[in-house]
Amino acid sequence: MSGRDWNRYFLDIAKTVSTRATCPRLHVGAVIVKNRNILATGYNGSAAGLPHCEDVGCKVFENHCIATVHAEINAILQAAKNGVSLSGSDIFVTHSPCINCLKCIINAGIYTITYDQVYRTHPEELLNQLGTRKLITDNTILL
Repeated sequence: MSGRDWNRYFLDIAKTVSTRATCPRLHVGAVIVKNRNILATGYNGSAAGLPHCEDVGCKVFENHCIATVHAEINAILQAAKNGVSLSGSDIFVTHSPCINCLKCIINAGIYTITYDQVYRTHPEELLNQLGTRKLITDNTILL
């Protein structure tokens, strides 16, 4: 293959998407891809029509901003809103998913998760908590 590695290419796009994030605590971007075609993107920010953290401050409960919708969920919701099936797709995220995002990714039918950095808890530990064993190599989870 000539040019950049596809994983790096889509992770770089996720990083660019993260620049739209509106929660100053952490900027996260997600890109959902199938057959090297982008299906949806998402970044962390407030629900549509609600004030943004960067404008009014974060609403923090148990060290989490509860006003923010995570990037992975926003990408999944964008696909749903537009009638796009995610079955068999891949998601590229700037940070590894939290347990709630991981469960939604699994239920959406997404096949792999590739991330740049670990967010709080290593994904292998989260998968063990869910009672499943999946392959994790080089920041990629095969579901």
